Parts: sequence; C-alpha cells; structure tokens
Amino acid sequence: MKKIILSTILASSLVIAADVNKDDQLVTHTELGYVETQGNTQTKTFNLDAKAKKGWGKHIFNAKLDAQYASDNDVETKNKYLVELQYDYEFTERFSFNYLAGYKDDKFSGFEYQFYTGPGAKYKVIVSEKHNLSLEANILYSIDRYEAVPTAVPPQAAYDDDYTSYRAKAVYGWQMLENLKFDQELSIRGSVEDSDVYYTYSKSALTSKLSDIFSAGVSYKVDYANRPATGKEKTDTTITANLIIDY
Repeated sequence: MKKIILSTILASSLVIAADVNKDDQLVTHTELGYVETQGNTQTKTFNLDAKAKKGWGKHIFNAKLDAQYASDNDVETKNKYLVELQYDYEFTERFSFNYLAGYKDDKFSGFEYQFYTGPGAKYKVIVSEKHNLSLEANILYSIDRYEAVPTAVPPQAAYDDDYTSYRAKAVYGWQMLENLKFDQELSIRGSVEDSDVYYTYSKSALTSKLSDIFSAGVSYKVDYANRPATGKEKTDTTITANLIIDY
C-alpha cells in the first residue's frame, strides 16, 4: 500500500509537469540545516525544507518536501518526512480551486504512514508589499496506518484507519524590514466523523536576506496529534537554523 501511494503521487506530478509551459518561471525555495558533533558527543542533525512552484497560465503546480533526520552515537533518533503536491486553477488573481495529495512518514510517531488527498479552494485575503495572507480549505480522504505495538496490553497489531477529513490552512507573510521577513504557517487536518482525531502543524520563521539568492533563517515547527499512537507524545517540536536558497 505504501509503495502504491508513493507511485501514484509521483506519477501524478510527472503528468502535470509534462504539460507545463516551459516559458513560465520555475520558483524554488530551499532551507538547509546541518549540525555534526564529534568527541564526547557524536551527533548528526539534518533538516531540509524545499518548495517548488511552476505556473502555466491559470494552472499552478506546487511541490513541498519537509524532512528531518538525527542520530546520536550512530543511533537514529529522528527520521521524518512530508511530501505534498498541489494543483491550483486560478479563477481570479485571488481565488482558486485546488487538488491536494500529501504523504507523511515519521518513524518515531507510531504511524507507518499518513496519506490524504482531496479538492479544495484558496483565497488570498491580503496582497500587499508588506503583508500577505492566504486561506485554504480542503475536503479529504485520509488513511492513517498505525504500527504494531507488541508490548501493549493486549498486543496491538498494525491496522489502517481511513476516514473523510478536512484541512484548513492559513499562510501569513510580513516584510518587517527591507532584509527581514516573518512567515507563519498554520494548518489543522481532522476527521469529519470523530472530532477527537485531528492534527495541527505550525511553522514560524524569521528570514534575513544576505543576497539576491541566499538568506539566513531560523524556524520553529510544532507537530501536534490530539490522539497520538499508543505510547507516543502528542507534541513534537523542531527548532532549526538554516541557509536558505531562493532561485
């Protein structure tokens, strides 16, 4: 099932990319962070947050990859990534319909994977030189694949939970100074049938421009599961310092 979902997402992205007008601009945003220590402590921490946007007329294609990896004395302590693909059709400069597909794999969350896909709409509430705010809403089909927990009482076998869900998302940007920007992303994805099943994500970031292409930034991410897998915490936080490349 896991391989089928990934193949479907990849195939969809290739079909859409093949129809792209090559005269339209490709915009990418990449955040890289890496820390390694040797001696009394031997740790490695890696962060990658990449986005790509391609347009052709009223059609817009967005791809996102958010990944973190960490180890301590060669023992893996974090292995997590999220892939999202989104297609938008712009009816006006502010309003568009979209279709979203997302896949999340977090080795230490108690889920083998989480997958969601479905249509939605986006509206740009504020568009100005200093402030930008967009709101999105989607109706989704979701699958949460829970890992087996042999140590639970009674032992828990791996199982799937599939359900109709929603996602609401807000993205805000504030150009505080000529070379300093604040960005805030906040989303919630939850079950339509069970109000206790929902997941929230928040990313707060400050970015300082170094040149036309390079920037330095710091971000704070919060992943929250209101009903986590057995034996897992509800909240997972990440603070990173990054080199940012915009091209």
